[in-house]
Amino acid sequence: MAGNYLIVHKKILPDYLEKVIEARELLKADETMTVTDAVRKAGISRNTFYKYRDYVFRMQESSESRRASISVNLKDRPGSLSEMIRCLSSVNASIITISQSVPVDRKAAVVMTISTSGMEGTVEDLLEMLKQLPDVSSVRLNSMD
Repeated sequence: MAGNYLIVHKKILPDYLEKVIEARELLKADETMTVTDAVRKAGISRNTFYKYRDYVFRMQESSESRRASISVNLKDRPGSLSEMIRCLSSVNASIITISQSVPVDRKAAVVMTISTSGMEGTVEDLLEMLKQLPDVSSVRLNSMD
């Protein structure tokens, strides 16, 4: 299966994609900085930042510690969170953090950070597995490092 993700050399990409990463890193480094300040410093528009911020990531040189942040919307049914955790466990993904919101309109938002260092398969494979669970409404990869 050809995935949704590619590894490409930055030489062939538009400069603004690297600037999106730069703005995101500025925000991460200085919690008091606003998005407006970060995009101004990086030299891009707010629109460009918001359009691409969840889709471009810097490849890490070290493969020792890999983490992925994933957002999932779950139907509010008994056992739906347990089923999702079993899915993660089945591919040896380790949960670092997990947070579930109070259900609204019979759906709960779950945000989790997982360690992928010992995981079987790819993050994309895991996202597809999560999407196949009956109580999952949506899955989104927030970031990877």
